[in-house]
Amino acid sequence: MRRLMTGLCFLVLAAGAASPLLNAQDLKKGVTDLAQVDLDYHIQGEYAGSVLLAGCCRPIGLQVVALGAGEFEALIYRGGLPGNGFDGSPQLKLTGGWGGDQVVLGGEDLVVLLQAGYAGVVKTSSGNRLGFLQPIKRLSPTLGQQPPANAIVLFDGRNTDRLTNAKVTADGLLEIGCETKETYQNFTLHGEFRTPYMPMARGQGRGNSGFYLQKRYEVQVLDSFGLQPQFNDCGSLYKFKAPNLNMSFPPLRWQTYDICFKAPQFSADGQRLAKAVITVRHNGVLIHDRLELDNKTGGGSVEGPNPLPILLQNHGNPVHYRNLWLVDHDRIATSRSQP
Repeated sequence: MRRLMTGLCFLVLAAGAASPLLNAQDLKKGVTDLAQVDLDYHIQGEYAGSVLLAGCCRPIGLQVVALGAGEFEALIYRGGLPGNGFDGSPQLKLTGGWGGDQVVLGGEDLVVLLQAGYAGVVKTSSGNRLGFLQPIKRLSPTLGQQPPANAIVLFDGRNTDRLTNAKVTADGLLEIGCETKETYQNFTLHGEFRTPYMPMARGQGRGNSGFYLQKRYEVQVLDSFGLQPQFNDCGSLYKFKAPNLNMSFPPLRWQTYDICFKAPQFSADGQRLAKAVITVRHNGVLIHDRLELDNKTGGGSVEGPNPLPILLQNHGNPVHYRNLWLVDHDRIATSRSQP
């Protein structure tokens, strides 16, 4: 069954066969093939439904994160999932693990029982049933978006002529570590990325990469699914500002960034006259709105008037990219000004 809600596509998942368990070494390196995930992966993900809370039936969202070795943590969002009804109130954290053939999560007099592919059951700690949560797979509304006629295609699954150090997998996915041959000042960039499944990893070691605009300003890529938004997590301007909302999907799900970037302006003697400005949509949802950047971010190159390439950061994790294109606003302005 398909349902369309506030721009994000929802797929209600049917029950399916579980995959065999992987060893810790496989999970530490990062799994990039859905056919190779373990049973925990089929529990991890998003759930949504209505439950009885404080005497009223209320919509909630649930994000469940696999931590490896059969352990999980989760967040409950009042109103619905982030970007689809979440009201911004403090989330309720649950923790737990496998108990027989199901995962049992608990916290603050709530218990959630999960089985792969089936609706989750929400109960009180005393056993009173409060409602059900359906497993959900969300798709970004800009996933697979085709470049407009005036776009510069950076990677279409085959051609890498506009990139240096580009490596492509057998199934047409771009690997980390490449950069554009040309430089760009003011542009709109569309990119799609997929983080690996690394349940044994934590923090910056869990699916780390990034879009380095002009090799100076990093829009972080990371497996930050189910976490409170931080200034070094997915969607952040690295170590400068956290996203307004954590719109991360689970690992091995394709995600999108749509970025509008305006370069800083400098005088002839190198004095900065105006800061760089950036707007970012993550999976179709606005997470930075015309944000001014005080300086380069993290380990970026020193800020200056000379444009630099766009880099897909190599942080050692098997993150993949596809469908990369941009619209160069300076080129459009030049063509319009010509007689």
